[in-house]
Amino acid sequence: MTGILVTGTASVLCCGLFLLFFSRDRSRYRNCCLLFLVILSLFFLMIQALGTHARTVLKALAWISLCIPPLLILNGIKMVRREGRQLRQMLSLLLGISLLGGMLLAFACLHGQVPQDRQTGAYSVRFLAGLALCVTMAYGMLSLAAFMIYTLLLQLIPRKKDFDYVIIHGSGLLDGQRVPKLLRDRLDKGIEVYRKDPSPPILIPTGGQGKNETVPEAEAMKGYLLSQGIPESHIIAESTSTSTLENLVNAQKILNGFEGRKYTALVTSNYHVYRAMRYARQIGLECTGIGSHIALYFWPSGVIREYIAIHAEPRHALLLLLGWALSLAAAFLVLMF
Repeated sequence: MTGILVTGTASVLCCGLFLLFFSRDRSRYRNCCLLFLVILSLFFLMIQALGTHARTVLKALAWISLCIPPLLILNGIKMVRREGRQLRQMLSLLLGISLLGGMLLAFACLHGQVPQDRQTGAYSVRFLAGLALCVTMAYGMLSLAAFMIYTLLLQLIPRKKDFDYVIIHGSGLLDGQRVPKLLRDRLDKGIEVYRKDPSPPILIPTGGQGKNETVPEAEAMKGYLLSQGIPESHIIAESTSTSTLENLVNAQKILNGFEGRKYTALVTSNYHVYRAMRYARQIGLECTGIGSHIALYFWPSGVIREYIAIHAEPRHALLLLLGWALSLAAAFLVLMF
């Protein structure tokens, strides 16, 4: 009973902190860390509350986890067939292969092993290596799951509809000039915001001309908007940027050229909203993030790509490694005591 009380108190504290910081700023990385702790604390609370039934639930979760690598691999194959063989389209495939290899290696380390020497009480190196590998995979997948849940959570928050400007992020062109489905979905979401607004805003499609593109992305996006009935007077194309951050910096310069109110919406694919909002906060651009629909098969690779991009920042990479080290330390402490 004491264990449930302690774990329950920890869960309430984590949930309270998450809601507090989330309400203050939705673009901060600490929210993902706190959500990770919320999930972890609720998991341990569930295990303690289940008592003798906990083992059955853990076995079920273990079997479910075994299904993840094959599903990621199948998703990766579908991505490659539909989107091409660029590295960014193969992320779910590579993650699935890595997890499958890690699981097989962990099984090889743990299968048939006697954890402790009966005479010395020391744990075998193979057992410790297998345990470390299991903890590493569990930590990585739970961290990725928390990030995924957070990106979904951002889409569920009610938002206002009265905007003055709508920035639409580019995503590359097909055959150097055609708008692909991913980008068309972003544009359609921007059009939806435009048409629902009581006073139609200015749409700002963003994106420069890539190496294999014959026109700037923003100009191709403008052409699509015009084909959907948006007046040219309500479109300002930003056609010099080459990255998400430049999209926002250059769009902000356009906004600064106008007087009056500047309520701004930021439209991009739903998995990309969190990172885009982080960049907006960095440059002092106040805006509301709005995610567009993407094909379900595209979601895993999209989330993995955003997860990698966020943790490529040194401070976030350090926090991720620190969490991993603490997880390993906790696992080994459990063995000792």
